[in-house]
Amino acid sequence: MESYRKEQERIRKTLNLIEKMPTEFYKLFASKYRIYYQKFLTAIYEETSRSYSLLGLTEEECKAVMNENIADMALEWSEEQVDEEGEFLTRANMASICLRNLEEWGWLRRDYDETLNQYVVSFPEYSQLYVELFQKLFSEEGSKERESVLAVYSHLYTYSSDAEKNNEILKSALHTSTSLVQMLANMQEGMRGYFDDLSRQKSFLGIQEVLVREINNSDSKKYAILTTTDSFYRYKEAVKELIEKNLSENEVRRQEFEEKRQELGKDTPPYYRNERSIQLCEEAMDIICRIEREFDAIERRYNKLIEQKTIFANRAAARIRYILMEGVAEEDRTVAFVNLLNQSEKKEEILQKLASGMHLTERYKVVTERSLYQRKNAEKEKFVPQVVKESAEEQENLEGFVLKPLYTRKEIKDFRKKNEENGEFRVTERTVQTMEDLEKLFFVWQEATEWAQSDTIVEIEEELQAKGFRFSGLRIKEK
Repeated sequence: MESYRKEQERIRKTLNLIEKMPTEFYKLFASKYRIYYQKFLTAIYEETSRSYSLLGLTEEECKAVMNENIADMALEWSEEQVDEEGEFLTRANMASICLRNLEEWGWLRRDYDETLNQYVVSFPEYSQLYVELFQKLFSEEGSKERESVLAVYSHLYTYSSDAEKNNEILKSALHTSTSLVQMLANMQEGMRGYFDDLSRQKSFLGIQEVLVREINNSDSKKYAILTTTDSFYRYKEAVKELIEKNLSENEVRRQEFEEKRQELGKDTPPYYRNERSIQLCEEAMDIICRIEREFDAIERRYNKLIEQKTIFANRAAARIRYILMEGVAEEDRTVAFVNLLNQSEKKEEILQKLASGMHLTERYKVVTERSLYQRKNAEKEKFVPQVVKESAEEQENLEGFVLKPLYTRKEIKDFRKKNEENGEFRVTERTVQTMEDLEKLFFVWQEATEWAQSDTIVEIEEELQAKGFRFSGLRIKEK
């Protein structure tokens, strides 16, 4: 009943906020300068929180904040820039015009302060909700903090140590867990996009570009944190222990309150306080169980993401080897024939003539008594254990099934060290002189994809050509 009342109150509050929004509020999203408006609002919001003024920033202070952001914008000022109202924009007047639009659209509120003798700008409540969302979208650090395994552990530990047993702490842990599950799901979806991009590449350069994009995107930076400083398996057992501990302690507390219920007279303040304590214990246990389910989902998605990362690197390696094989088609008549056959418009006709002229399968077979199915003896033979004999010949044959790597880790390490200067790996024309060098270069790429940390810089430079090979310049540097 209590949860229903809270939900109804939340809905009523939301509807009231929606009703307060001006009709022109959503003009911002239709504007071709919406990204700039969003950045302006975020910058003003952050500056307001740092301001000593209790009322907000003055209009001049807002313009100063906006002008700082205009200096970093990529607008082409050589071309005419016109806003939605048809007013010509320049570097000098853009802050004033955009501030006026934000005030007229209802994103900012303008009040006169008699003490300052100036107009002061503040954020309406409905506007704050959107601006905080913009802030989360533009802030990578905030995302890392919200979607941290360490944050889940910290909330649970704080609740365990809290004498008051505030359920709001558990709600924060649940919210963080849910956000982390969603983040991992988004990372998985992003990884599938890179799989698609990789499959479309038909050159070594194209694969390089896909790998660099995958390494340098925001998801990979989060992945690096989740596998190092904020590793799931670093806090997994500790989180599960805290979940079990908080569940058992709440169960004990709930039983104590229920036993105490018999001693208290009904319809008295102590009785109602005791009933409230029982409700809070039950609510806490429900939240903890939900956290446990979310944490199980985190583990499944975390393991799946690591699996996808490994498969991605392996597919990149396979794609490179396939492209390299196509590059030496002129040395292999079979490969050359297959490539020409795939390009021919008479592929099916050629294959039919080839099949009629070649007899690679048995044309007939003599049917004998051995050709008929014979029923096996259903009687079970007595089990007689046999001595296992090791054979040197069998051991040698077994080794033939073991896939040996093209190059050892030492060879790849020596190749990278050979092309390093002051701890920075850099690809130049001298780096690739043979096919082996090109293959080793790819394995350096593969290693960077699998093991790159958040402080690793991977950049593609200009395209190079040497010894008949085309490849891009590459720089890998630890910050």
